[in-house]
Amino acid sequence: MDPRRWTWKEADLPKKLLEKLTGRFLIGIYEAALSAQPADVPVLVALGDLYTRQGLVEKGLEIDKRLVEVRPEEPTFHYNLACSHSLLGNIDTAFEALQRAIQLGYDRFEQLSADPDLENLRRDVRWRQMLRKLPDNKLSG
Repeated sequence: MDPRRWTWKEADLPKKLLEKLTGRFLIGIYEAALSAQPADVPVLVALGDLYTRQGLVEKGLEIDKRLVEVRPEEPTFHYNLACSHSLLGNIDTAFEALQRAIQLGYDRFEQLSADPDLENLRRDVRWRQMLRKLPDNKLSG
């Protein structure tokens, strides 16, 4: 038996567990920051991303809704809202949010075909219809 004393600094946690624990820790910090400043956009953005990466998609959706309320003209927030709705299977609402993002100037069209969060939308017949309406046909179906 090893006679030395162990400390938390020497703990060798599996990578997945360490990532999960780190995410939970960061969520706690951002939730505390948000309670002090409920409309702080950078905190909302970080918290929404953390929720989604930790599989807390419903909580991420609530943050996305708040961001759209705080900054209704920001296309990226509508895009993120579409992603959250898509992940939750809210296809009609996801299409509405994505179309709004594009109307507001969202132009990262290559991301549309690559983003796994939008997979549910790509399986819908409305996907190709939406692509045909993109400015200058930026993305083929």
